[in-house]
Amino acid sequence: MGTLVLGEDVKPKAAYIRKNSLDYSQGRMIRDRLVKAGVPVTEIAPRGPIPFPSRKWQEMKGFLLVAVRQRGPFQSCRPSADYQLPLVSGCPGLCEYCYLHTRFGQRSYTTVYANVEEILSWTGDYNAKETTVFEGSATSDPVPFNEWTSSLEQAITFFARQDGKRFRFVTKFHEVDPLLYLDNKQHTEIRFSVNTPVVIRQCERGTPNLAKRLEAARRIREAGYPSGFLIAPILANPTWKEDYPKLVKAIAKTIDSQGDNITFELISHRYTTRAKEMILSLNPESTLPMVDEERQFKYGQFGYGKYVYPPTIREELKEVLTEAIQRALPKAKVLYFV
Repeated sequence: MGTLVLGEDVKPKAAYIRKNSLDYSQGRMIRDRLVKAGVPVTEIAPRGPIPFPSRKWQEMKGFLLVAVRQRGPFQSCRPSADYQLPLVSGCPGLCEYCYLHTRFGQRSYTTVYANVEEILSWTGDYNAKETTVFEGSATSDPVPFNEWTSSLEQAITFFARQDGKRFRFVTKFHEVDPLLYLDNKQHTEIRFSVNTPVVIRQCERGTPNLAKRLEAARRIREAGYPSGFLIAPILANPTWKEDYPKLVKAIAKTIDSQGDNITFELISHRYTTRAKEMILSLNPESTLPMVDEERQFKYGQFGYGKYVYPPTIREELKEVLTEAIQRALPKAKVLYFV
């Protein structure tokens, strides 16, 4: 089995299709696209184990499962949105800090769904407020495998017709061309997860570099989408006070704007005990700063504890990043810092 290569387009090493997925036209379309691209495809039972040829975490990143999503309640997704929208589960990236490590562990393959039309229709159950926002990247990066599913095109077109619903997702990947010509009615916000070149190089293997992400962000903005940037995780390394303002300046230079209709979400590095154990088991040589004694233990919104930077460092991170954004993009809006 080969491994994913930094910056290259993602192509599954092998795909497994639950037979009930083929009851849906989208499932058959996904199968046909994979076969045409030369991806080995195996049809498997609607339930039961998946015959992966390898159980190694990094190699399983290259496997794709096509399944039918069972109906269930959409999970809360604060602070980025009201609810998660489960279009994809998993991601082919090899980011060391990813919180999906604790969700999936060694089961690092990506699952896409054949019944996206049904999933979108379930949003009709959630009309408790004037405008309800759905997050499409809570358990995934939805862009890398979109060339096989066209799920994002479906979702963007669907939400363009909705008066009281909005869609947003974030990505590290740059393959956004199929989205550029959709009439999105500005009901979909596309954000790009970015970090300093050093952090990307050291911690975000298997993902495009900063220049590719910013160029994709420029094209998305020119296509008329509301857009934004997720700077995460913000790492207080020795050169952070210089590196992050440079990152903000690079963003401003690329999009060539005062920041109209652009949002920022700022997330400082944090980890749980379970995440630390999983990260080190998958990446024994990780250089992520995870010394418990240098952190503050704090309970999160879901009731479990995590190690965050001490209050003085968090406040300094917030101040430096916010001021850099205000100077470079005075009309941009910082949605939150955590």
